[in-house]
Amino acid sequence: MEQLPIRKIDIDEDDLRDLKNNPWSKSFKPIRIEIDGKDYSATCGIRGGHTRNYNKKSFEIRLDWGKTLHWNAEFDDPSMIRNALSFQFFNSIGVPSPETKHISVEINGYPQGVYLEIEAVDQRFFKKRGIGFTSLIYAVNDSADFSLIDQNTKSKKGSLFDGYEIVKGQSNTKYRLVRFIRNINSLSSKQLSVYTAKRLDINQYLLWLAGAVLTGNYDGFDQNYAIYEHKNTRKYRIIPWDYEGTWGRNCYGKPCGSNLVRLQGYNDLTAKLFTFSSCRKKYRVILQNLLKTAFTVERIDPIINRMYKEITPAIRDDFTRKSSFETYLDEPSFILDYVRERRGLIKEALKAWK
Repeated sequence: MEQLPIRKIDIDEDDLRDLKNNPWSKSFKPIRIEIDGKDYSATCGIRGGHTRNYNKKSFEIRLDWGKTLHWNAEFDDPSMIRNALSFQFFNSIGVPSPETKHISVEINGYPQGVYLEIEAVDQRFFKKRGIGFTSLIYAVNDSADFSLIDQNTKSKKGSLFDGYEIVKGQSNTKYRLVRFIRNINSLSSKQLSVYTAKRLDINQYLLWLAGAVLTGNYDGFDQNYAIYEHKNTRKYRIIPWDYEGTWGRNCYGKPCGSNLVRLQGYNDLTAKLFTFSSCRKKYRVILQNLLKTAFTVERIDPIINRMYKEITPAIRDDFTRKSSFETYLDEPSFILDYVRERRGLIKEALKAWK
């Protein structure tokens, strides 16, 4: 059986110690990296949210020639495949999502175990897919819920751009998104219908929403996404990001049941769209179609089997994992049980939803 691709890093020991001792720093350190037998210059930094405090760090690698890679330790996911499975699911239903690859990492000659290498959502992402875009914004925390109110303080947000970070854009990129959020929360019903049809790719949005709902990403509606303006249509579209807490487990790896996420998801933009019967009907048709095609045990089981065939030998020998190998081996049936239960729950919710 073939080994996983090996990524080798050489980094100054003091720099490595500094990164690990200051996990919340945004500093990047110079490295040499070997990828598929070729040597490159790059920089390396720590990435992630609460995972920055873990012993096994996740990394962002910036190659000098412009490519960025995300190496996720997936420390909380016993299966090691939830992100990969989710992004493959989104790609299969027509929502462009990052490509992934499981790898083995060595730092200064010492094995670091299995990582998930995730494609960055950046200019290269769009160029590779032939998608034109004029702006790209990351939703970096749970203020990115398209509302006027801060959910923690219950008062008006200091800025409607709270929760967002511009990756690429023009001088008016921030203003345009702020205006979009303000308008969806203030226009009359008739005006809103016209405005959202003009400024939002509604079909793509509802397809993304269905993917987030089916996979059960509770954090995926008010953060963990990228939003971009499509060049030709000037409409906003969404790309999923960070889907480790899915398929029946939360972002800390704890079982959370199959009913954690409601049919409609959780953000103010979705709530506004669902005041229109046309959007509700479109969403219903999308979900019903996915329940017949992509979101079935018959479709998902072979994908899990393929991924497990690739990574199981490396996982067996990986001393850096939090979960036991026995728990890892139980995860395919755990995920498939989630799919069965989730399908039933969604069908029942669709019957009850007017």
